[in-house]
Amino acid sequence: MKRKRFSVEQIVAVLKQAEVGVPVAELIRQVGITEQTLYRWKKQYKGLETDQVRQCKQLQEENARLKRLVAELTLDKTMLQDVLAKMWSAHKTRSGRSEACRRCCSVTTGRSLPVR
Repeated sequence: MKRKRFSVEQIVAVLKQAEVGVPVAELIRQVGITEQTLYRWKKQYKGLETDQVRQCKQLQEENARLKRLVAELTLDKTMLQDVLAKMWSAHKTRSGRSEACRRCCSVTTGRSLPVR
């Protein structure tokens, strides 16, 4: 993975210099970046202070973490629903319920089912 050369504070400082009126050609030569990089930074960070950029990044990371958590929990729920549906269909198809089936049904429903 490519290492970032500039911190958020450095990027904001460069953008502030550009706002003050330092010529773009001189600024990109001093910093050692391309003009495209400068304009990309302007697009991303224009008008933001260092703490605002940092807070925005933290919120994006937290949002990504929460999305992963929701995806995992949804997968768990779907798997449990599939297992429950298979168990239920197996119980419905049996003509005579076994002792294990009665125990399972009494645990999940809280009451015992009548034996046919």
